[in-house]
Amino acid sequence: MSNILEVKNIHSFINQFHILQDVDFVVPKGSITALLGRNGAGKTTTLKSILGLASVREGKVIFEGREVQGMPPFEIAALGIGFVPEHRAIFRDLSVEENLKIAERNKGDLDRKRTFIFDLFPDLKKFLNLRGTELSGGQQQMLAIARALVADNSLLLIDEPSEGLAPVIIEHMIDAIRQLSEQSTVVLVEQNFLVASKLAKYFVIIEEGKSVASGLMKDLEADKAMIHRYLGAA
Repeated sequence: MSNILEVKNIHSFINQFHILQDVDFVVPKGSITALLGRNGAGKTTTLKSILGLASVREGKVIFEGREVQGMPPFEIAALGIGFVPEHRAIFRDLSVEENLKIAERNKGDLDRKRTFIFDLFPDLKKFLNLRGTELSGGQQQMLAIARALVADNSLLLIDEPSEGLAPVIIEHMIDAIRQLSEQSTVVLVEQNFLVASKLAKYFVIIEEGKSVASGLMKDLEADKAMIHRYLGAA
């Protein structure tokens, strides 16, 4: 299996703050990889570094064989990387349809993806004309993910998809992410280890701005000492 993404010993800064201090991992194509770690470890900054939203001053980010560190974020995104930020960053005063339409990279993207998106998230089809503010938290998260599916992206970066959602909605989100991973490689940040372990085949643990462990999720599940040391779970 080839790697769609390689993050090679990156050091990243936000303003003057040195957040990442040697993060190194690969993402196999066609997989789901979970970035794990405690709050403030550097997981979100890792996603932002891949997309050019945080300054990578050392190391390399290689997407589909091409070095992208230092490129403007819009150019990196145009190569085929979708980003779902945390906190359900949608346009709350726009309708569901308008939110999806604005995510088009090329004219007609939404029309080509409608069936796929609405099969994943039937609620969005049902509430197509509702504004973002009229959606529930779970529906807003569905819309945030759906926007990243409008354009043709071979890699999706998803930050905290289960945050603040009710258990029944989380299960629906897990099913949806599994389905979309059949078309795009997924890297997700997930604080809920149970959710991450249900979804991801691979894991990377980030601790204090450094990658400290990586491998198969099934091996991590069996290593209770590592889980306790880095994630605080029993």
